[in-house]
Amino acid sequence: MQPIPYSRQQITQEDKEAVWNVLGGDFLTQGPKIAEFEAAFAAYVGARYAVAVSNGTAALHLCAMALGVQPGDKVITSTITFAASANCVRYCGGEVVFADIDPETYILDIKKVEALLKAAAPGTYKGIIPVDFTGFPADLEAFRKLADEYGLWIIEDACHAPGGYFTDAKGDKQHCGNGNFADMAIFSFHPVKHIAAGEGGMVTTNDKALYDQLLILRSHGITKDPEKLNENHGGWFYEMQELGYNYRLPDILAALGLSQLSKAEAGIVRRQEIARKYHRELQGLPLQLPLEKEGILNAYHLYVIQTPRRLDLYNYLRQHQIFTQVHYIPVHTLPYYRLQMKNRQQLPVAEAYYSRCLSLPLYPSLTDEEQDYVIETIRKFFQ
Repeated sequence: MQPIPYSRQQITQEDKEAVWNVLGGDFLTQGPKIAEFEAAFAAYVGARYAVAVSNGTAALHLCAMALGVQPGDKVITSTITFAASANCVRYCGGEVVFADIDPETYILDIKKVEALLKAAAPGTYKGIIPVDFTGFPADLEAFRKLADEYGLWIIEDACHAPGGYFTDAKGDKQHCGNGNFADMAIFSFHPVKHIAAGEGGMVTTNDKALYDQLLILRSHGITKDPEKLNENHGGWFYEMQELGYNYRLPDILAALGLSQLSKAEAGIVRRQEIARKYHRELQGLPLQLPLEKEGILNAYHLYVIQTPRRLDLYNYLRQHQIFTQVHYIPVHTLPYYRLQMKNRQQLPVAEAYYSRCLSLPLYPSLTDEEQDYVIETIRKFFQ
């Protein structure tokens, strides 16, 4: 049996040809593939606008900038996420406050967020960054209601969840990143994600003003749009109107992203099949399995189990060429954030989760035989 990682990209001949076609064309960057990818992705998630950027971290940073995060602004997010979900606030000089997670969904616990808001003076907090962790969608409708009550913005970190959805109070499916409840949403095209472009990210929004701001901020704060120029010396003329960044996505990666996007639905179907098989075959073992909830389509970026014997199981699986992973070390416990906080936050649910969690192999190209081997090996460990 070949080594089985927790995740891997699947690059097809069609993907390679898409990249090759761009390499043979006139544009390697800032060309037509960017707009094509943006339009296709916006349609996929159901948003009005999409802005392609160099990676998911850049997407988060641009969102924080576009929303005007300033030094001292406080923003609430989950501690069970990749550090970038919090770092984007720090890039702008803001302060991150972590809230605990729901013990069943592992998503930011809205009750804990509400408790933080109630305990603070009005205007203390500026925004919330919920994370669709593992692919399980946060209830953005509930978060929107809470945010409106306290005058907050929302950035949805949907890196794990393109294609996922929750069902709103009216019974309608609300796809992750569609912009109906969050001011902006962000996605990643890292190799282990649903859409693998090597690197890359996307911001989606339904707000035209935010969309225009994102466009200028991703490219040095520079515009050549005649309608936006203060003066115009000719067709070559441009103005730097804000301090932006070079967060552009090359056409090569946009072409790969477009090709991968065309297979995204099939990838979700396969991820669902793998998750259902794990759920069925691991029942009865001393494990906590992911929550299955009616009206929710978990995009299953990760399949996370919990066991108090996490380290022993992790090592046993490695000995049998099965390479699991832990997602994530709570961000509030990382050295940088410990130094930022005068008093370390007590987030007992998140810390208990971290002590027990383990992500099993899950990706569309995982074969039935490989998954059977993973399941059989886990069973042998507990026997």
